Amino acid sequence: MPRRRKGGIAGRRAFVHAIAHIEFNAIDLAWDMVARFANPELPRAFYDDWVGVAHDEAEHFALLSRHLLDMGITYGDLPAHNGLWEAASSTHHDVLARLALVPMVLEARGLDTTPTAVARLEANGDAVTAAILEKIGREEMPHVAAGVRWFEYVATNRGLDPVATFHDLVAKLFAGSMKPPFNAQARIAAGMSEAYFRPYESN
Repeated sequence: MPRRRKGGIAGRRAFVHAIAHIEFNAIDLAWDMVARFANPELPRAFYDDWVGVAHDEAEHFALLSRHLLDMGITYGDLPAHNGLWEAASSTHHDVLARLALVPMVLEARGLDTTPTAVARLEANGDAVTAAILEKIGREEMPHVAAGVRWFEYVATNRGLDPVATFHDLVAKLFAGSMKPPFNAQARIAAGMSEAYFRPYESN
């Protein structure tokens, strides 16, 4: 991936395109959760939650796609990273691993970064992008909550300690690093106890 420009219209286009790419991949990841991990031992509510996530992500992608058109480009005009699919590939073998890395690490990171991004956009006079991003950030919180809820459900059913298992999976499978600052208020509101993220504050 080339370094993304930070200023001017080119920088704003690249930023919105990057977010659109994340939302596009999130649609497929939600449906992959439903199809790949079909298991009669999981309740119907598990699948209902991820169908709802797919619906939300599709709406987010549509919002961003229309905004890109208003900015003079379309989704796919710029290069995009493969981080989400790398996480999907490394967790294809186990629903517990997928829940840990995708909603509880990658989507939770959005809770951390969105308020700062919204404030920066507003300060630069881009109220339209700021409003879209604020809406997406608010609606991602239930996605993280679903990840935590079902991670703890599966871990408990397997006789595992959820927090210890989460840290073990992150250490083994997450290619990146868990870096502060964390939006503790948003994470806790999504049902994620501090034990899941406080240990990484020294990173």
